Amino acid sequence: MQSTVENLGALERRLVISIAKEQVQKEVDASLKRLSKTAKIHGFRPGKVPLKIIAQQYGAQIEQDALKDALQKEFREVIKDQSIKIAGYPRFENKSEEDGDDKESDGAKFEFVALFEVYPEIMLGDLSGVNVEQPVVDVGDSDVDKTLNILRKQRTTYEPVDRAVALDDRVNVDYRGTLDGAEFEGGKAEGANIIVGEGKFLKSFEESVVGMSKGETKSFEVVFPDDYHGEEIAGKTVTFEVTLNSVGVPKLPELDADFAKSLGLTDGSEQKMREEIKANLEREILKRVRTKLKDQVMQAILDSANIEAPKALIDQEVQRLVEEARENFEERGMKFDASKITPELFQSKADYRVKLGLILAELVKINELKAQPEQVRKIIEDSAQSYENPEEVVKWHYSSPDRLQEAQSVVLEDNVVMWALQQVKVVDKKTTFDELMGIT
Repeated sequence: MQSTVENLGALERRLVISIAKEQVQKEVDASLKRLSKTAKIHGFRPGKVPLKIIAQQYGAQIEQDALKDALQKEFREVIKDQSIKIAGYPRFENKSEEDGDDKESDGAKFEFVALFEVYPEIMLGDLSGVNVEQPVVDVGDSDVDKTLNILRKQRTTYEPVDRAVALDDRVNVDYRGTLDGAEFEGGKAEGANIIVGEGKFLKSFEESVVGMSKGETKSFEVVFPDDYHGEEIAGKTVTFEVTLNSVGVPKLPELDADFAKSLGLTDGSEQKMREEIKANLEREILKRVRTKLKDQVMQAILDSANIEAPKALIDQEVQRLVEEARENFEERGMKFDASKITPELFQSKADYRVKLGLILAELVKINELKAQPEQVRKIIEDSAQSYENPEEVVKWHYSSPDRLQEAQSVVLEDNVVMWALQQVKVVDKKTTFDELMGIT
């Protein structure tokens, strides 16, 4: 057997494999003899079937399997001997077909071509000239007050009121929508609760309810947006007939001991409530700052390196992202439309992930940043604290290699970030809580 490797590009390779027909035939003959001892063919006793009959019935498949095994064995040996790191999977072709030749093979040998990609050489960049902004946030009384107001709104109750509807009221209505005089799916309901101005219904619908009184029936038109999920009414003008059953005015709970108890503070201390909220905000800030630093560091590492990603790995990542999207749609009870959620949508993200993954692996190897068992243990134990039975959660993680691998990946990324922060220049940037959290 003789094999040669050609470079077709930066990462593409072409491996020509020649396999002696005589060697394949030996394997075929041996397989046929073994099969003849157990083969069951009508009209013959087991072990008494003539070899010629066995060859007629199973010969073609056995030869195909023997050739495939020989091809893969030769491929693995060449790759191992030349220390080639394969990216993805090879594609095998008959050499005569690739050359446009009708001949099946040349003389006493089969010839095939393996087309594949290799992992790239990674040129790591210098991070010493990179500035990374670290948000600095001081949690003040105003931030605590805003959080308390959010918590109060989450616990809003509604009291019946005998007046016209205003913004923020909760109304109970019956409604019936028609398109060109005919009802449509989802356009009718009885006893529906709507918080006016919340935005769960179309804005024009909610605005049309403002000013109505209990018992009143009103008709009005609503234009649905062109990108509305219901294709039947997208971009169409629909007529609604609405009857107002009741109006409720919002009432926020008082900031008192009962409110503190509702948040889990058994002694009802308002001071402890504010301290607990402040501590929670500071924990959230710490998490968000870490995320901001990590995002900047990862982008800086990617920007500073010189790398070409193997197309095979990008294609694999694209397919994984598509499947992930499909699962997310199904979990939400939504229909996955393959014609709209196309692989092209994930190309950029897949390219980013593959390149970054290859660079991080190189950094981990060169700088000895591998995940230590105690680091993995801490990550798992910390995440388990939010569950009712942390010890069982820890055991659950360690019972699965895949779940353990996820924790190890987190540690590896953290190790890379900590290393990179020692290379770059970290610049503090005074930031408000709302800016950090993206609250407008």
